[in-house]
Amino acid sequence: MTAIVVMTHRGLGLGRRLANVLDGNLYVREPVTAKNATPFQAAKDLLPRLFAAGEPMVVMASTGIVVRLLGPLLGNKREEPPVVVVAEDGSSAIPLLGGHRGANELARNISINVGSFLALTTAGDIAFGSALDEPPPGWTIANPEDSGPAMLALLNGAAAEFETPIPWLSGLPLATSGTNSVRFVASTEPETGSPRRLVYHPQRLVLGMGCERDASPAEAISFAENILSANNIAPESIAMIASIDLKTDESAVHAVATRYDRPARFFSAERLHQETHRLANPSETVFREVGCYGVAEGAALAGAGPFGSLVLPKNINGRFTLAIAEAPDVVDPQTVGRSRGKLSIVGIGPGSSDMRSPEVTAALNAAEDWVGYSLYLDLAGAGKAERHSYGLGDEEARTEHALRLAGQGRNVALVCSGDAGIYAMASLAFELLDRNSETPGWDGAQRTEIEVLPGISAMQAASAKVGAMLGHDFCAISLSDLMTPWETIWERVQAAAASDFVIAFYNPVSRRRQWQFAEARDILLQKRRPETPVALATNIGRADERIRLTTLGEVSTDEIDMLTVVLIGSSQTRRVGPWAYTPRGYGDRA
Repeated sequence: MTAIVVMTHRGLGLGRRLANVLDGNLYVREPVTAKNATPFQAAKDLLPRLFAAGEPMVVMASTGIVVRLLGPLLGNKREEPPVVVVAEDGSSAIPLLGGHRGANELARNISINVGSFLALTTAGDIAFGSALDEPPPGWTIANPEDSGPAMLALLNGAAAEFETPIPWLSGLPLATSGTNSVRFVASTEPETGSPRRLVYHPQRLVLGMGCERDASPAEAISFAENILSANNIAPESIAMIASIDLKTDESAVHAVATRYDRPARFFSAERLHQETHRLANPSETVFREVGCYGVAEGAALAGAGPFGSLVLPKNINGRFTLAIAEAPDVVDPQTVGRSRGKLSIVGIGPGSSDMRSPEVTAALNAAEDWVGYSLYLDLAGAGKAERHSYGLGDEEARTEHALRLAGQGRNVALVCSGDAGIYAMASLAFELLDRNSETPGWDGAQRTEIEVLPGISAMQAASAKVGAMLGHDFCAISLSDLMTPWETIWERVQAAAASDFVIAFYNPVSRRRQWQFAEARDILLQKRRPETPVALATNIGRADERIRLTTLGEVSTDEIDMLTVVLIGSSQTRRVGPWAYTPRGYGDRA
């Protein structure tokens, strides 16, 4: 998803418009604020982070600023994301980097929708309106290294000759007569290219695949490679890997998809059953097992569409079956079947986007759905994902909803504050899967891809704000008795006090719970001096952040609310100036 970066309030209106036109994420530099926008503090931090993550960018800033910030990161031009610089008044759009990786097209789109002057500088785009090494979706060029010399020859008067029709090139103003011609060919077979012969592969082939449970990914890749080679099929012409939805979590299928950098798409048994009349090798055995008469052939044909046909009937090799179908035109994988669902359980940290990891930001940007407590979704910032908001006490309902959405093939982010695995939803997600392992209707969720992405926890942030209170052994205890009986919590506080741990108290009080923290403090006072440092951190990383240092003898429940994390020092925790720290014992070794 494209990042729209606004530096000043003057560019906010245009930024909003571009975010809508380009379906992008809006970033605004503080103190600028905007609804559904992600704030940032410094371009020197944001732009390199987005660039390193491979995100397309439209930046409303001077060209010089962007050049200076991204210049040190430049490397392989074929791997760099597109970067477009746009004047704050929309008067000009400059594709600065990645012209042939989408920046030129992005700048054209901006120019059309905003009326900007399009500052193209790539020769091919100026002369022909297209770049030979940037074919449209569904096509790949086999020899991109030869596109530069070929374009230069065409610019100098060479004729274009087409060995086979290539629709997207047919409308370009290429000379049809002249000397030293440049030849163009489209083929699903491997072809030899040169600076005078550009080879393009249309992605018209669908590789259908079946396999036994837990089959070897390495063997699957080897089988696919051998089949393609033996049948003279160019891997670049594969549009997708297709299978039955019972295999959505099968690593062998995804290994082949990764090998060819193509999406894996899945079909229900009912959908594959509809292809029975077109199968070359229907199987009663397969029908008894999965409810359709062929997985590899059926999936290939379903992916290729009603006008597709088998070009390679089912091949069998041990635990695998493979077939290939060809469509009359390029195949858009997003329009057929469904993907494997993905659930990213993300920790957004205390609240500020600057305290969030790049992988969390990437997962949020990629997700189709955000699920979470409404406050956490607001803190996550802007995004085009559909939001599913829940109340503070609806942890199980929102986690189940996220799992079920992912089970339907959606890319879902379950948003947690702090770290996703510390008093958050990661453990509950796995508990629900465990609890419902045999429950009807949970099949999709059980096959979902799940990743847990950590964030800065409240106790880490609190310790850093006051110095280094977690510098030595520590523990975390929740004082909420909603899930854990108070008798158990009391025993844990007693044990932590006796063991002289630094303690991070989560959920110290709530509207209906005011007495537990006072009792925990009294337990600790039996083991620790009243002068023991205590840190209170409320709304860390947010506009109303409050950080204070006090002592165990002076701390009061009145200073704490449900958004406060409390750090209680050990007997070794000390104050130095405005800081508090817990030494590890280096001084004893001096």
